Amino acid sequence: MLAQWNEPRREVCYHGAHSAEVAAHEGVRPAGPARSELVSHEMMGAVVKTRAAAGAEWKDVPIPSIGPEDILIEVKAASICGTDLHIYQWDEWASQRIRIPQIMGHETAGEVAEVGQEVASLKVGDYVSVETHITCGTCYPCRVGRAEVCSNTKIVGVDTDGSFARYLKLPARCAWKNDRSLPPEIATLQEPLGNAVDTVLAEDVSGKTLVVLGSGPVGLLAMGVAKASGAATIFATDVSDYRLGLARLMGASYAFNPKRDRVVEAILDITRGDGVDVVIEMSGSPEALSQGFKVLAPGGRLSLLGLSHGPVRIDLNNEVILKGARIYGITGRKIFTTWYKASRLLTSGLLDLRPLLTHKLPVTQFAMAMDLMMKGECGKIALLPSV
Repeated sequence: MLAQWNEPRREVCYHGAHSAEVAAHEGVRPAGPARSELVSHEMMGAVVKTRAAAGAEWKDVPIPSIGPEDILIEVKAASICGTDLHIYQWDEWASQRIRIPQIMGHETAGEVAEVGQEVASLKVGDYVSVETHITCGTCYPCRVGRAEVCSNTKIVGVDTDGSFARYLKLPARCAWKNDRSLPPEIATLQEPLGNAVDTVLAEDVSGKTLVVLGSGPVGLLAMGVAKASGAATIFATDVSDYRLGLARLMGASYAFNPKRDRVVEAILDITRGDGVDVVIEMSGSPEALSQGFKVLAPGGRLSLLGLSHGPVRIDLNNEVILKGARIYGITGRKIFTTWYKASRLLTSGLLDLRPLLTHKLPVTQFAMAMDLMMKGECGKIALLPSV
C-alpha cells in the first residue's frame, strides 16, 4: 500500500543570516524554518546493502542530517538502474567499489523537505530530480566545461548513500527542478534518459538509419530519442524477446534476436547493402560490437555507452580507419546541458516513456524488482514510497 503522506508546505522560504531583511525587501513575510513539518530527525526505511554478498535488506536507518549546502529530498519515485543490479548481485565491480553498509539507488524524483542555510536556489516543496554525478568543480575537466568526466566524481548510491529510502541527502547544486506536468515515475527517468540523449545525439540522426545494440532500459530510451529526433529507420537487437517487444513500442522498425536471427545479413539486406549510418552500442557485448562494425556504413558513426567485462578486440585498420568511422565514448550526461534536452523532449510530448515503464512497485518489494531485472522481464521499474 502506498503511503498517503501530507504534502509539504509550499510557502516561500528565506534562509540565512539576512533572511528577514531579504524577505522584507521582496515584500514577503518569512516562512520560518527551512524544513518541512514532515521531517523529524528520527528513522526511515531504506534498502541497504549490509553484507559483501548478493542481496540487500530493508532496514530502519537514521534520516540523514544535511549540511549548509545540501538539501533533503522526500523521495516520490526511484527507478532501478543496471548499476543497482550490479550492487545487488555483488559482482566483481561492486565488491571493489562499494563500501558497506550503504543505501542503494540513485535515479530519483521527489520534493525538497529541507534546505541548508546557504542554499538560495531551492525551497521546501520544490519538485526535483537528481543529477547523480557529484563533481568537484576544481579538476581540469570541470574547469574546461567537461564536468561529466570529472576526475573526482562521486556517484549517488555508489559512493554515497542512495535513494531507495524515504529521504535522500544531496548537494543542492545536483538538483534539477522538474516541470510539475511530469509524474514522479517519469521524472525519475530523466537521469538515464540523459545518457541515451547524449549517445544518440552525439551527431544529428534526422533522416538516418540507426541500430541500437542491446534493448535494455537505456537502449529502449535511445530508440525513443532517435524516433523523436527524426531517425528514418531504427533496428533493435537483444537476446530477450520480451525486450524486443518493448523496442517496437519505443520506435524500432525492425527487431532481431541474435540467438536465432542472422543480424548482420538481415540489416545489410534491408539497407540494400549500404549498412546503417549510426550504431548505438548499449549491450557491452563484444559479439554485438563486432556486428555493429560489420553493419556500419562507410563514413558512419558509432557511439558506445555499454560497458564490457574486459578488453575488446577491434580491427582498427578495416573497421575504423579505412572505413572512415567516427567513434564516440559516452559517459554520464553533460551537466546540465543534456538535462534541458531531456526535459524538453518529455514536456513537449515528443517523447513518451510510458511504454518503457513496465512496473511500479512499493520500494519494500525491491527483491521482486531485482528478480525481474535479472530475468529481463521488464523495462524500467519505478519504486514508490511504502508504509
